[in-house]
Amino acid sequence: SEAGLRRLSRREVILAAIHLHAGENDGSSANVAAVRDAPGLHDAVVIGFVRREQGLLVAPGNPHRIGDLAQLAGTGLRMAQRQPGAGAQLLLLTLCAKAQIDPGALLTVKPACATGSDLAQAIRAGHADCGIATRAVADAAGLDFVPLLWENFDLVLRQRDYFLPGPSALFGFVRSDRFRQRAAELGGYDLSVCGAIR
Repeated sequence: SEAGLRRLSRREVILAAIHLHAGENDGSSANVAAVRDAPGLHDAVVIGFVRREQGLLVAPGNPHRIGDLAQLAGTGLRMAQRQPGAGAQLLLLTLCAKAQIDPGALLTVKPACATGSDLAQAIRAGHADCGIATRAVADAAGLDFVPLLWENFDLVLRQRDYFLPGPSALFGFVRSDRFRQRAAELGGYDLSVCGAIR
């Protein structure tokens, strides 16, 4: 998230996970552009972690026949959303801009959901009709999923921190069969970018 980059810049964390979206950048370059433009991160490296499928979570059976984001504007269907600065919220704003949808035309429920799992729970409880999260969140919650796109979920750290014990252990783990097996079990993850310097 944007907050993670700020914490990395202030040296409050060693590593940040990001999945950012911006209107002028496609999904493959937004993370790299954000790091390049972030103050105090001139020595940072962006490492591919996974690509993951993002989409609209809907109730089982998709009772409102939601097919895409454009269908939601002005319909009265309630959309759960994430907090400002969260990657899923930035994705929503980017998709609205690309589809020329005024975000104000979406009926959003309050308060914002802190996590994808909270968003799924809002839909399961009937407080919302849909919201943006990953396929893995939809599957875990027993919800239907309307795919929108695949996004890069990357890791950012300073070059000199790459070989510290914590990051080294993490990068060792992501090369393991156990990690690959778990990603396959969750669904909606592509590990082809894992470990690539972006």
